[in-house]
Amino acid sequence: MGQVTLAHIILRERLHIFGLGSVLCVVGSTTIVLHAPQEREIESVKEVWDLATEPAFLFYAFLVMAIVLVLVFHYIPEYGQTHIMSYIGVCSLVSSLSVMSVKALGISLKLTLSGMIQLIYLNYLNKALDTFNTVVVSPIYNVMFKSLTILASMIMFKVINYSS
Repeated sequence: MGQVTLAHIILRERLHIFGLGSVLCVVGSTTIVLHAPQEREIESVKEVWDLATEPAFLFYAFLVMAIVLVLVFHYIPEYGQTHIMSYIGVCSLVSSLSVMSVKALGISLKLTLSGMIQLIYLNYLNKALDTFNTVVVSPIYNVMFKSLTILASMIMFKVINYSS
């Protein structure tokens, strides 16, 4: 609703009957929040992993990825300019999985900050620490993690000029 109001004020867009949809979204969202069941408390990253690897969620994740691939490679090239749901569908489907990933990360950070260290679930880092000296593992991990993050950011945000 705020977007419609701001579009009317800032962009001088005319309000029309579709603006009613924004009001319905606000009412629907408020109703869902007020009547949503209480979430259960998560005690560890292992519990999050167990939930994420249940067959129902795995089926959902694979289904989402399959639909996204079909939309991106089949429908968007053909119908993207005429059907709004093709673009919005990809964003919404991918966002549903992204939110779960961020929520899992948030839970692990919350638990770690509350004193229940969750870093033990980083298995490969633990294996490296078990196999090699911590004095060697920590700086290599730190430099490699930061370097790869910078590289990924450079690629994503097109900082690298490929034509040179």
